Order: sequence, then C-alpha cells, then structure tokens
Amino acid sequence: MKTEMSAYGVVTKTAAGSVAQVAERFRRLLDAKGVMVFAVIDQAAAAQTAGLSLRDTVLIIFGNPAAGTPIMEAAPLAGLDLPLKVLIWDDAGETRVSYYSPDTIAARHNLATAAGLSAIDTLTDALTAGSPSD
Repeated sequence: MKTEMSAYGVVTKTAAGSVAQVAERFRRLLDAKGVMVFAVIDQAAAAQTAGLSLRDTVLIIFGNPAAGTPIMEAAPLAGLDLPLKVLIWDDAGETRVSYYSPDTIAARHNLATAAGLSAIDTLTDALTAGSPSD
C-alpha cells in the first residue's frame, strides 16, 4: 500500500481494482462496520450530464453521528468537514483513495484531539491493504 501526504493535509493511498470496484468495497466495509453512508456521488457521471468528461471519480460521504455530533457541538464549523469524505479516483490507471487527515481537520477547527476522526485512517487502511475480494 502506497500512502502520500500533501502539504495541505490530504492523505492519498493506492488501492487495487477499478474506481467502481474500490467504491463498492468501501461501501461494503462501511456497512459491515455499521457506519452510515450519507451519499455516494459519481462525479464522472455528473460531468457527463453536462456534456463533459472526467476521469472516474466517486465521492463517498459517511460518518458516525455518535462520533461527529460532539465534534460539531464543540466546533460548529467542523460541519463543513463532517461527515467525513473519501474521494476514490483514477490516476492514469491507478485507483487512489484521498481524504483530509484527521489531524488536518482537528487543526482547522481548533479541536483538542483528532480521536473522533481517526476511524477514517483505519477504514482506508483496511480498504487499501492486500488484494481485492471482489
């Protein structure tokens, strides 16, 4: 598993399989963990409706209200970053999984800890580890 961190706090990992396969695996993983999926946005399909083309790109918005609500109570503007989001996208034939790091979100909203956000690292590690089971 290849992991990169940008200067802006974006974590990017490489996943095996197509964007559609990785998105489906992530949804199954979230379901198995009891994590709520709020939305799945196929950004490439949306671009097509405007007569444009975009590499395969899917945004999955998910979270756990029990973990996110206290964060938003402490810092209401954290609602701009919550629920959590993962972007699954094609990078010249490699599937990437990108998201803002928990520390970046915590710093942006002056949170004392990123503990309530750290599940995103564990979930994406599980998604990108090993080979796909499709």
